[in-house]
Amino acid sequence: MRLEGKSAIITGAGRGIGRAIAQKFLVEGARLVICDIVPERISRTEDELKHLGPVYALAGDVCQAEFCDQLLQKALGQFGELNILVNNAGIAVFAPFMEHSEADWDRTMAVNLKSMFLLGQRAARAMITQGKGGAIVNMASTNGLMGERDLAAYNASKAGVVMLTKTMAIELASHGIRVNCVAPGLIRTELATEGGVATSFLKDYLRKIPLRRQGLPDEVANLFVFLASDESSYITGDAIIIDGGQTSEE
Repeated sequence: MRLEGKSAIITGAGRGIGRAIAQKFLVEGARLVICDIVPERISRTEDELKHLGPVYALAGDVCQAEFCDQLLQKALGQFGELNILVNNAGIAVFAPFMEHSEADWDRTMAVNLKSMFLLGQRAARAMITQGKGGAIVNMASTNGLMGERDLAAYNASKAGVVMLTKTMAIELASHGIRVNCVAPGLIRTELATEGGVATSFLKDYLRKIPLRRQGLPDEVANLFVFLASDESSYITGDAIIIDGGQTSEE
């Protein structure tokens, strides 16, 4: 098991890719603290996954420093140390640029970017104190590498994730802490469908993807396991794309 004996925090783990990551981590031997902003959702995920290994759920807003402190203290209290952080929590607001509200912009930036700064900083401090190194894996997107209509705040926030990841990787390397981000393309999750993705739109979109299908949450989770494990010991500061080949062709 590639993550045996390692403890991790995974945000946004109540559903979709976050839940898939949590499940894969447990199968690989990790011990988890997971969170989501919806109490019923994260409680249900905890119940569904606890047969796989130690997993503790907290409900709260990762944009709040106090909640980030709670997550860290829960992990340290239960496991004695923190080895891995997965910053996965994210939202997307679909709206034309000229109609995008300031409130939606601020909330998207807070959830998708500020939360990674807050929790990443706290996790790194704990890892430095422990003196054993660690791994931080952030959730970016192909939208952080190239633009897409009606997603101004989401695109900008994910571009920020890529640059934050690279900066963290540079500054934390001397402490043995690796920091990478994963940039998925179109993945079959609730986040995609909640935007009102029509069947006709999806059919047209799939023509952009050489593999001609959506990715699956489990496929993305496999990449997170790899980046969190010692198998990726010489990889840091990278934004690794998983998009079925979409960004390979103009």
